[in-house]
Amino acid sequence: MRNSTKKIVKTGVVAGVYAAVTLAFGFISYGTIQFRIAEVMTLLPLISKEYILALTIGCFLANVIGPYGVPDIIFGTLATFISVYLVYLTGKTMKGKKGYVLIASLWPTIVNAIIIGIMLNKLFGVPLILSMLQVGFGQFVVITIIGVPLFKILENKYLKLLK
Repeated sequence: MRNSTKKIVKTGVVAGVYAAVTLAFGFISYGTIQFRIAEVMTLLPLISKEYILALTIGCFLANVIGPYGVPDIIFGTLATFISVYLVYLTGKTMKGKKGYVLIASLWPTIVNAIIIGIMLNKLFGVPLILSMLQVGFGQFVVITIIGVPLFKILENKYLKLLK
C-alpha cells in the first residue's frame, strides 16, 4: 500500500508541476512558436517509467485550461505521451551508453514538431513546414539545449531521489 501511495503522490506532483509551469508561462507555452518550459521534464522517464503517466496527465491538464481547446487536448496530449514513451524506451535500451540522454531528448522535438506542427497548420493555416520548424525549434531549445545539461548536472546528486 505504501509503495502505491508513493507512486500516486509522485504522479500527482509531477503532473501538477508540469501543468502549473506551463500555465504560469502561458505567454510562451502556446502558439506557433512555443517554449513550453515544463517540457524540460520530459527527460524524467529516463529515471522511471511512472513519469510517462505523470507527464501525460500534466500535459492534458495544461491543454484543458490552455487556449486551443479540444484539438490541443487530444493531439497535444497524444504528442506528449508518444514523446515520453520514446524517451523511456531510449533510456531502457541505451542507458549507460554515451549520448543516450541527448538522443532521448530529440524524441519530443521530432514528435511535437510533427503532431503539433500539423495541428497548428490546420488551426491557423500556418504553412506546414514552417509550423513544424517553429515547434521543433522551441522543443529543441527547451529540452536539448536547456534540459540535457540540467539533467546531467542533477543526475548524480538529486535524480536518484525521484526513483
